[in-house]
Amino acid sequence: MVLSILALTLLGLGQAHGLAHDNAAILKRACPDYTTYSAQQHGPYSGGPLNLPFQRPAEQCRTFTSAAVEKVIEEVTSRLVDKDLAQIFRNAYPNTLDTTIKWHVPNGTYSSNSRLTRRDGSVWTGAQTFIVTGDINAEWLRDSTNQLLNYQTLATKDKSLFTLIHGAINTQAEFVIQSPYCESFQPPSVSGLPPYKNTEQDTVHPTYDPSFVYECKYELDSLAHFLKLGNTFYESTGTTDFLSDRWFMALQTVLNVIDAESQPTFDADGQYVENVYTFQRETTIGTETLNLGGIGNPIARHTGLIRSAYRPSDDATIFPYFIPPNAMMSVELQKTAKLLKAAGGHDKLAEELDSRGKKLAKAVQEHGIVNHKIYGDVYAYEVDGYGGRNMMDDANVPSLLSLPYLGYLDQDDKVYQNTRKMVTSQAGNPYYLTGPAFHGIGGPHIGLQNAWPMSLLIQAQTSDDDKEIMDCINLVKQSSLTGLIHESINVTNINDYTRPWFSWANSVYAQTILKVAEERPHLIFGKGAKPYRPE
Repeated sequence: MVLSILALTLLGLGQAHGLAHDNAAILKRACPDYTTYSAQQHGPYSGGPLNLPFQRPAEQCRTFTSAAVEKVIEEVTSRLVDKDLAQIFRNAYPNTLDTTIKWHVPNGTYSSNSRLTRRDGSVWTGAQTFIVTGDINAEWLRDSTNQLLNYQTLATKDKSLFTLIHGAINTQAEFVIQSPYCESFQPPSVSGLPPYKNTEQDTVHPTYDPSFVYECKYELDSLAHFLKLGNTFYESTGTTDFLSDRWFMALQTVLNVIDAESQPTFDADGQYVENVYTFQRETTIGTETLNLGGIGNPIARHTGLIRSAYRPSDDATIFPYFIPPNAMMSVELQKTAKLLKAAGGHDKLAEELDSRGKKLAKAVQEHGIVNHKIYGDVYAYEVDGYGGRNMMDDANVPSLLSLPYLGYLDQDDKVYQNTRKMVTSQAGNPYYLTGPAFHGIGGPHIGLQNAWPMSLLIQAQTSDDDKEIMDCINLVKQSSLTGLIHESINVTNINDYTRPWFSWANSVYAQTILKVAEERPHLIFGKGAKPYRPE
């Protein structure tokens, strides 16, 4: 990065006076906005057929650094045969650390004039981490969990990563406790960062504090992702140290929401009962608000499923029993039960969570599997318990395509294979979009011409066919001419894309390369290559 002449002059003056702290502050202020930076091209270039640019910020401008991560970058890129794939990995794997760690305190040390008090008057303690999604300066529970996935296995090797992830769990717990129906959050006031302006006009119940919450769309997968962050941390490190009183309070809050959102629209006498959560937005876009005065469509009794008002795309559900996050929640409840058993002293709660998870998994099969006239038994995307069903898939995870990725079933499961054929075809999925330049699963969030690279990466991760895997990876490569993975690509023109900076998508790309490196190294490292796993 080239600093402005003014910044260099100031930096030189600061050095002359030995003001190291001021120098660092000046240098940080000279760092360009990454949204603008990522939309431009920088050297050194890959040297491959696409000659892709190098898109990492200058070292002084990165928001977090890890020697373990840098080691993985060197080990993987030095072995990748395709120089363009290597350049994208070089940019994408550290993207979360480079650009999105907007606030992190490793020991819960806060300045005396910026102590963050909770509603009960107590203060935040312990490590804390605030992670933005990318070009929006707010944290999504779903995105931040996925953004950290690639670093979980390194946490035992790098203490700073361990503390970073521990802090992320603590911060997510505070978000869940205070506003469990919301999916994205503002920087905590103790961070000193200003709230990010949201200009939407919403009427939401339960109400929330806009200085704490960025947006309050109730998405079941957000709560499942909170559980997943801790479960993955335990599976990767063996630690249960994050099981604080606040974490248990957050867990109980999740269970309270699950219970409330498992209630039907009409009681046993057929009388209407308003749901705890309602949402209305002043908008001309139908997927941005809930119909029936913010209630959403009715759901039937005795299904065992949990309502979700919104999808992981932040689009409203049509039928509120949204199958993919129900499947995901069933997995994470059972994993949380194992976590609590390992921690000891929580056997009764562990048994309850295991039972909840297994019952929910059964309900997904009982109500989510339907018969399709072309593909046979498949999973529906959404149902209402009355027989209504929505036959589609969306690129955002959790999705039907991602069911094995979520750990809900094996990828050779017959019903899943039928579902996979359905959602990756135009005959079965209205949002499977194709064009002369690109193809893949999209969704209503962007429109009918944009497919999402994330869908191709999940398709690669859930396939056992070498050609399919590499076809998906190479198509993503061909559409990533800025050296980063975008949110969506116009299927007729790969130069027409949304979001130059989307950290979750970059994380999924790196995750895909690492999975192939471990399970099918010959595809990317060359014939006879040995498996690689970051350690």
